[in-house]
Amino acid sequence: MIKDKFGLVIGNTRWHWAIKKENEWLFIHTPPEINKFNQIKNDLWRWAAVGPIPKEITLDQSKAIAIKDIPLKNLPTWLGIDRALGSWAALQKAKRQNLHKKGLLIADAGTVLSMTVISANGEFLGGQLLPGLQLQRSAMSNGTENLQPMHRTDIPKRIFPISTEEAMLRGSFQAIFSSLLEAQKELDTPLWLCGGDSEIFFQYLKDRDINVYHHPNLVLEGLVKIQ
Repeated sequence: MIKDKFGLVIGNTRWHWAIKKENEWLFIHTPPEINKFNQIKNDLWRWAAVGPIPKEITLDQSKAIAIKDIPLKNLPTWLGIDRALGSWAALQKAKRQNLHKKGLLIADAGTVLSMTVISANGEFLGGQLLPGLQLQRSAMSNGTENLQPMHRTDIPKRIFPISTEEAMLRGSFQAIFSSLLEAQKELDTPLWLCGGDSEIFFQYLKDRDINVYHHPNLVLEGLVKIQ
């Protein structure tokens, strides 16, 4: 019997799992699961971390993927490994489709919205970071007296809503959406979108005729395909 193979990226708020069953990789996203980790740790093939590593688990450092392992040019040593993996995976996809000649803009819509610019020949050119949707909303409710925590995640259709809750929902969305639009306009390169909140932005970007490619699991695809 062939045993499952596991890859893991420890994020800021969630753990991202790559599970190989026979010849197929499955990607799932969960809250931190220490018990699950302890059950499969002997089958953990490789891992990377950008979020906190619980003291209750022990990770084999020989299986860690680090910046030095990513075949992109001029990557800073301090760059988040998730940004590096996602950028490399996007570049490989772009090359296969001959979509890389203008370079790439990779946007990872997670706890933090990261934008990373990669040249056509695989050179890191910089990027931007801004709070993701939930981080913006929690900052508003935690940092003010009268704004309350929200449990809704939908995006109001009305651009300027009446209710405070809908104004927070629309405003946090609009901050990221407008940033993506402006960045893509400035660079005039294809936008590769990934991350847990990427689905929220994808159709809105398509509706604006933005040259966008949606692959929500780019980081995990990079983890399992990197040599």
